[in-house]
Amino acid sequence: MKPAVRRALFLAWAVTLPALFGTVLFLIAGTWALPMLWAYIGVFALLMIYAMAFIDPDLVRERCKPGPGAKDKRVLIVLRLLFWASVVVAAIDVGRTHWSDTVPPVLQIAALCGLAAGFGLAIRAMIVNRFFSAVVRLQTDRGHHVVSNGPYRIVRHPGYIGIIVGCMCSPLVLGSWLAAVLMIPCVAIFLRRTVLEDRFLHENLDGYAQYADRVRYRLVPGLW
Repeated sequence: MKPAVRRALFLAWAVTLPALFGTVLFLIAGTWALPMLWAYIGVFALLMIYAMAFIDPDLVRERCKPGPGAKDKRVLIVLRLLFWASVVVAAIDVGRTHWSDTVPPVLQIAALCGLAAGFGLAIRAMIVNRFFSAVVRLQTDRGHHVVSNGPYRIVRHPGYIGIIVGCMCSPLVLGSWLAAVLMIPCVAIFLRRTVLEDRFLHENLDGYAQYADRVRYRLVPGLW
C-alpha cells in the first residue's frame, strides 16, 4: 500500500473512531445534554487526527501488533479495561445515576486542558520516537537506537508522564469522582512500566546508559 493511501486511511480512522466512541458514550449516558462530554470527544478527535497525521505508519503497526520478544504484554489488557471502565462509569454517573458527578466546572475545564496537554505530549513522544512500542522489547527488526531529541532531552520517558496526566484528567473532564478512582491503578501500572522499561533499556540498548547519564530523570524533572 502506498504511503499516501495508508496515511489517508489512518486519518479516516482518526475521524471515525471518535465519532463511534462519542455515540456509544452518549447512548450509555442516556442524554445528549452533556457539554463536557461533547468537549471531551472533540479534544479526543483532534488528538487522534494529530496522531494519525504525524506518527510513523510503521509505529502504528508496531503498536497494534508488536514484533518478537515482547515483554509486559498482558498489562495492556488491564490498562485498556481500566480506561474503558472509567469512561463507561463516568458516562453512567453523569448521565443517569449521579453517584458522584460533583466535580466543579472549573476543575473540569482545567482537566480538559490537562488531558489535551498530557495526551498531546504522549503523541509528540511517539512522533519523535518511532520505537515507542506498546510493549517492552528490543526492536532489532526495526533498527532500534537511542532517541534523545524533542521531549527526550528533558526526561527519558515523556510519553508515560503524558499518558499518566491524560488518564487522570479523563474522568474529571467528564465530571465523575468515582471514575477518577478507577484510574488510580493506571498510575501505578505506568510507574511500574517506567521502572521495568528503563532497566531493560539500560541492559539491552546500546548507548542508553550514556543517554541516562545525560538525562537524569525518568518522568518528572528534578523529582524522579
